[in-house]
Amino acid sequence: MSGPGLGRFDPPAGYSRIRVVASFEALVAVPFRDGCNAVCWPRALPGDFDEVVRHLAPGEGLTTLAAARLRALPVGSAGRAAIDTLLGDQQLLRSIGHAPVLECVRSYERDSGPVPTDVYSFHVDRATAPTDTYLCTYTGPPSEGLRNDEARRCIDVPTVRAQLLAQFGGRDGPEFAAHLTENCLDLHYRALPTARPFSFGTGNLWRLAVEHPGSVVPACIHRAPAPDAGHTPRLLLIS
Repeated sequence: MSGPGLGRFDPPAGYSRIRVVASFEALVAVPFRDGCNAVCWPRALPGDFDEVVRHLAPGEGLTTLAAARLRALPVGSAGRAAIDTLLGDQQLLRSIGHAPVLECVRSYERDSGPVPTDVYSFHVDRATAPTDTYLCTYTGPPSEGLRNDEARRCIDVPTVRAQLLAQFGGRDGPEFAAHLTENCLDLHYRALPTARPFSFGTGNLWRLAVEHPGSVVPACIHRAPAPDAGHTPRLLLIS
């Protein structure tokens, strides 16, 4: 399935971890090995996704969108085409065993502390069994990625680790390591001073490597974009 039209995504110069493909079949089939930890299917999608967002009830936070609610929106033909694309993408991922959700995101909850663990922080995903993360932003600010060689785990920053250790009671060792893992503190990263985060783009469907037992590549580092005042809410698929 090649989709309604190919968009464009240019990987960061000199960065070989991202593969760009031209179909859903290729997106699914590219193996995460030889350093590759992200695959992008660039797409130019039909329809008016902003119209879909305008017809959703205003509010704060995150709203999960059921198919029945989307189909019932009083949109025009361009909005209907956008809804067909949303539900079509959802069905594609269901066909390979995933359980994707569609969301309208105005804001996420924020976290504080030495290592913020909200989705605005650069992070990787983790699972107990082999799986991948799929992402697409249809409208609104898209997700951002960070090269693995331009990032450092927050818990490896000496000042941050010292703060975390002090909060834990000053006892380093296996229990402290377990605490970092159980609270997902080891999944979050800081960009190096020279780092240049890159945009995932709008309409592009991404498959990201996840940290799990048996993985042979580092997980893909990414984050949700911080909202600006007056920004368009994100229309997002995630699995």
